[in-house]
Amino acid sequence: MAGNKSYTIVEYFGGEDGYRCGYCKSQTGNFSRGMWSHTMTVQDYQDLIDRGWRRSGKYVYKPIMQKTCCPQYTIRCHALKFQPSKSHKKILKKMNRFISKGELQKGQEDCAGEPMDSVCEEAGPQELRKVHLKYTALTGIQKDATEFPSTTEVQKEAADATPTGSQTSQNDPVSVLAGTTTSAAPKPGNGADPSRPPCRKAKELRKERRLQKEQMRQNGDGVSSTVSPTQPTPSQNNQSKTLEEFISESLPENSAHCLEVRLVPVNFEDPQFMASYQQSSALYAQYQMAIHGDDPSECSESEFKRFLCDSPLEAEYAPDGPEVGYGSFHQQYWLDGRIVAVGVIDILPTCVSSVYLYYHPDFNSLSLGSYSALRPPRTEGRGEEKRRIMREIAFTKQLQKQSPKLSYYYLGFYIHSCPKMRYKGQYRPSDLLCPETYVWVSIERCIPLLDNSRYARLNQDPDLGDARAVRDLGRALVLYRRTVMPYAAYSRKRKGSSDEMEVQQYASLVGQDCAERILLYRS
Repeated sequence: MAGNKSYTIVEYFGGEDGYRCGYCKSQTGNFSRGMWSHTMTVQDYQDLIDRGWRRSGKYVYKPIMQKTCCPQYTIRCHALKFQPSKSHKKILKKMNRFISKGELQKGQEDCAGEPMDSVCEEAGPQELRKVHLKYTALTGIQKDATEFPSTTEVQKEAADATPTGSQTSQNDPVSVLAGTTTSAAPKPGNGADPSRPPCRKAKELRKERRLQKEQMRQNGDGVSSTVSPTQPTPSQNNQSKTLEEFISESLPENSAHCLEVRLVPVNFEDPQFMASYQQSSALYAQYQMAIHGDDPSECSESEFKRFLCDSPLEAEYAPDGPEVGYGSFHQQYWLDGRIVAVGVIDILPTCVSSVYLYYHPDFNSLSLGSYSALRPPRTEGRGEEKRRIMREIAFTKQLQKQSPKLSYYYLGFYIHSCPKMRYKGQYRPSDLLCPETYVWVSIERCIPLLDNSRYARLNQDPDLGDARAVRDLGRALVLYRRTVMPYAAYSRKRKGSSDEMEVQQYASLVGQDCAERILLYRS
């Protein structure tokens, strides 16, 4: 970012041993390389995810695509061009019915897949929880005077504040729904209303719509030369509605429920974040135990903090950036005054990146994930996977109006070999990242390749290579004894360092540009 003097500081771990896969359940088939990020700029993370990296808390990892059991391809959606499908509209209408009338049909999900990134996408080895880092804090870092004419200080990594937020006691979610799903016995009718047009068969309506479309295509100015004798049906109106129109659809004043979406920065010094911290942590534990069968020890407050609150990203603001700034955020879905779902996102220079979603199990049938990705949050105002995606796509569109280059929505990883993770490919137009050339390829072109092989070079140009491949390892930056220096200077100081192969592997994974900006910690 312009004027940003901060550094990204990482410790590279490599990773040669296989570990358990959360998708195919192989005990040793999941392979990735990773690094611990003590602090990271949003631009560096943007460049890293555009090379197939992804974060889980402060751990940043990259699958070894040709070796891992379930290859994970980075996927992005063109938010500005996205149009909701019929199933997406059904999700939006179901949520509107629930809010306005209290209708909730349990056990009948419109589900095209598992909730976003909730299928153990924390891909790092479990052993990382026990890693004792060689480096904990930095003070007075300087550039090597022999290589750099000036000295730049890197700020000390902020210590995590102890959460002190108050816990909010709320009623059981089931009680919210009590009395709202019962139906009264039908009253005797008076017959058909003579003032309304007679009911028509769906087949006739479809035929009529096809004829109208054909007439519009044949007419050069795009206007049908004939006027339909009947009024457009509700289904015709729905087909022409945009995502924003569905979301902004007005609700009756006497709605059964009140839904508010709040965007809260992940910051232990932020009063709004701390005020909801305990409630959010308790919801995470409830979700993990009910949906994923976790033991209470696996979803404790410390695990919640490590996984979804500890972020290496520094909050940044730029004149041409969004008003809320860049960094890590929680999108909280408040239903009738209590949190029922939380979507964790990163706002980066060119995208909104989805991290994780957790929600109250009683609202599983509302497809909160897809809904939340379709709908933007509001700071003030009136919750499972598909709904979240649609909220976040609309949110990306909203941010793009403030920052023109921010136009993509990253859904994490697309895993074609895992059928329940293919639902991410339904949000189109979308692209997959080629694991060899690091260029984006339309998902329509990728699917035939992935149908034939778990791993595929998605870009089919044999002459195209990695444009950011390592050209000069000596220019990679390292942090050695609190001093920033190029790897070439570090090697001379160490009189022939023995870690050249490790640094070469690291640099090839992050690319030449990132290697020249990111500080690789050396002891």
